[in-house]
Amino acid sequence: MDDKPSPVLTKLGFLSEARRFAWYPPFWMMHPKIIEHSKHWNHVRIKLPLTWASKNAAGNMFGGSQANLADPIPAIACVKNFPGYRVATKHLELEFLRVGNSDLILHFDLSDEQVTTIKQELLEHQRSTPCFDMHYVREDGKVCTTIRNTIAIRPLDYVGRHENS
Repeated sequence: MDDKPSPVLTKLGFLSEARRFAWYPPFWMMHPKIIEHSKHWNHVRIKLPLTWASKNAAGNMFGGSQANLADPIPAIACVKNFPGYRVATKHLELEFLRVGNSDLILHFDLSDEQVTTIKQELLEHQRSTPCFDMHYVREDGKVCTTIRNTIAIRPLDYVGRHENS
């Protein structure tokens, strides 16, 4: 995810960050609700409701809905913590442990240790490729999905090996 938010939503400064997030076009049909978030998104809890648009044929949460919401969260946190870098998801992996048969809460935490490690890598190598673990919890308190999200943090002028192909 590049660090360029929707230009229209960015200009609506009277809306809270949580409201702008929910109204971001890729998310608005999912009706996500930010329950908790710290200033730099180091701690985030987002509700993903089970709705007609997110239910699969069996009545459970689509894996694609879970992936869609989880994908940009570490990138947003990295953009806020490490401004001046290009940030994008490099790899996203979900493991479905149980069916998502209720509203789900996405849990993401970026530790102080991770921030320190990433800062050090950026200072030494001008790039970092950290992995973040997240999970979804059902209303009954059980983890239903685990997520591993690898983020590429690169200089703004970085040209990857596949970009000139």
